Amino acid sequence: MMKRSNKSAKAGNGKAPKLFVWTVLAAIVFVLIDFGAPFEDIARTVRNKAHANDASGQIVLVAIDKESTEALGLQPWPRTEHAKLIENATKAGAKEIYFDLVFTGRQTEDGDAELAQAMSEAGNVTIAAMEDRGQIVEGSNVGLPDTHFHKAADVGSINAFYNFQSAVWELAYADRIGDRVYPTFAAKMAGVEGEPGETFNIDYSIRPESVPTVSAIDLIEGRVDPAEIEGKTLIVAITMLQLGDQFYIPGYGRAGGAYVQILGAESLMNGKPVALGWLPAFLLAALALGAACWTTRLRVRFGALITGAAILLFVPVPMEARHVYVDIMPGLFIILVGIGVFSYRFFQSRGLVNALTNLPNLAALRAEKGNRDMPLIAARVHNYAEIASTLNAEGERRLVEQIAARLALGRHDGWKLYQGDEGIFAWFVENDVAISNHLEALHALFRSPVSIADQPYDVVISFGVEQGSGRSLASRLGSALVAADEAEAEAIKWKYHDPARLEETPWKLSLLSQLDQAIKDGEVEIALQPKMATKDKRVIGAEALARWTHPEKGPISPVEFIAAAEANDRIAPLTYHVMELAGRAAAQLRQVEPDFNVAVNLSARMLNDHRLVGEVLSMLDRHDLPPTALTLELTETAALSGSGADLELLSQLKRIGIKISIDDYGTGLSTLEYLKKVPAEELKIDQGFIRSMNENRSDLIMVQSTIALAHSLDRKVVAEGVEDSQVLEQLTMMECDLVQGFVVGRPMGLKELVRRLSRDKKRRAA
Repeated sequence: MMKRSNKSAKAGNGKAPKLFVWTVLAAIVFVLIDFGAPFEDIARTVRNKAHANDASGQIVLVAIDKESTEALGLQPWPRTEHAKLIENATKAGAKEIYFDLVFTGRQTEDGDAELAQAMSEAGNVTIAAMEDRGQIVEGSNVGLPDTHFHKAADVGSINAFYNFQSAVWELAYADRIGDRVYPTFAAKMAGVEGEPGETFNIDYSIRPESVPTVSAIDLIEGRVDPAEIEGKTLIVAITMLQLGDQFYIPGYGRAGGAYVQILGAESLMNGKPVALGWLPAFLLAALALGAACWTTRLRVRFGALITGAAILLFVPVPMEARHVYVDIMPGLFIILVGIGVFSYRFFQSRGLVNALTNLPNLAALRAEKGNRDMPLIAARVHNYAEIASTLNAEGERRLVEQIAARLALGRHDGWKLYQGDEGIFAWFVENDVAISNHLEALHALFRSPVSIADQPYDVVISFGVEQGSGRSLASRLGSALVAADEAEAEAIKWKYHDPARLEETPWKLSLLSQLDQAIKDGEVEIALQPKMATKDKRVIGAEALARWTHPEKGPISPVEFIAAAEANDRIAPLTYHVMELAGRAAAQLRQVEPDFNVAVNLSARMLNDHRLVGEVLSMLDRHDLPPTALTLELTETAALSGSGADLELLSQLKRIGIKISIDDYGTGLSTLEYLKKVPAEELKIDQGFIRSMNENRSDLIMVQSTIALAHSLDRKVVAEGVEDSQVLEQLTMMECDLVQGFVVGRPMGLKELVRRLSRDKKRRAA
């Protein structure tokens, strides 16, 4: 076997220089586009866990936590409270006090003066400055403390640049904010200096939970033991998730931004980190790949690559424990490409034969370069599995040998028989062979049973012929096998494949025609997704969602059929059908909850339909419903003309008492312009913002500002896509009116929703 392996290695060795050059060039591109950053972060997180350690305890986090906000309210607090905190910390012997809060602007004259005096008397206070390069607030993207405090305390930067995970892997020693340079909190707490823009790696092997923590309210009210903070550096910061300022701490989850500064300071206190970058690992991997490319010995080839991979994976662990950092992914990319290519070549050379019989397999047939225009014959032994199930491996090998010997009868020495699984065999024949005589003779040979261990077995075999075409060998083989199966079904010995089958066009009904018929046949139904009021946690409404189950294809995606209906101006029949089902459901639901409201999507394309108002009124009348039982959620706002009949029709619906909602607010054209024009009572924030608001600070701000804006305009807000209790809690704190999503309930049938409302009603009554 080793001999074969070396031949394979030699055969592929001519491609080795190209493999080396192209892999190295690809790795350079890999570096330039920073493709490996997510994988680098994962690898570094794993290494951090391997040498995890505790913080020094010299930096204490003074947490603005839940207890503190319950006592003093949300930020900003009266500045007199911060003054008390400084005074109590100073009395307890704190070494330094840092505020991870930007004291911008004035609050009250007395409070500001008291805080400034406390800072000045303490003489060891540093306050925060920051520059939000991602967002401009009130015309300025620079957050500097008021000059009143600037004179009384030192100023440090809390800037941090985060990646797609909101993770901060590096911090600067100093930052230029405006026209001045400020040390970062991390560098200043550690007493280390550096140039503006010069960065260092944060050591996340330090466990965040090992950082000593006291509650801000406890320090303000004098309940902290002085021994806990004497001679230590304090940093006052927000830690509540609901108040924002959260980052992802690799390996530990989301935590307050102050942890980034604390762990950065702890990193510097252990020695100035050294970052070697990607070049050392790159060169090591290139050396390993070069050794693999220029050897013909299989063991040396894989040994070089595996050794290189082991060095890249394990050596950085002790290096990082000594604060020396190296990026391994570009090098690992080179190693993995080398292993992948050489493994593919190795197994490809061995994947073309049947392991049991050593006959070339169907993969070898598909890879055949010649014989493409020659007739292809496929034989299927229909009872092969039944026979093989009674045999051991040796018996099955002998079975195949006997079948192959009969199929090879009369063939020349260069002839190849290909073996597939489950009794499939195939071969090519010359164009001048009389196929009919050939297959009749072969079939006659199988009238006699094969004998294995003195046990006779009848072989049921049929043949199919594909006469030669420009199609791929895989397609030709499939056609020949189909012909063999048809021959067996028709009780004949062999059969030609019929090319006319390829030209048959299967019967297809257009999607829209099927949809029209499905509406008539009652195949389109609705699912109801509950809406819950955040104030009292009651389910007070639901959205009616169209659901289509095709009798043959099963459930059809709403995205598919609704988009097609809208694009072809065929949305009206579907909308009126859903509205009718929603009205029927609302009538039953209001027997349990008298004020229950059902929402139906209304495409803006329908606002030119003169039947709309009449259809709505007729539906309400049929089901004896008041107008307040129905909400129309306006979608496809791009179709609004912005004036004239469409807006007048909306106003008419509103005057009747129908609730109008703007769906998917924040996307497309569902923004401020339409908020001003559309006579809506409700905004529905797009689920994309809700689902990512804990990961994306911009989305969180957008949600907060939308709720505030809507309430200022006396409009309610619905948040859709609420999938966990944490997001629900945040939206409740933001005073969002209604929520919809999996945390409230998945789309369900009418009976299930009625049962849920009944249970909820009984629970409230109890």
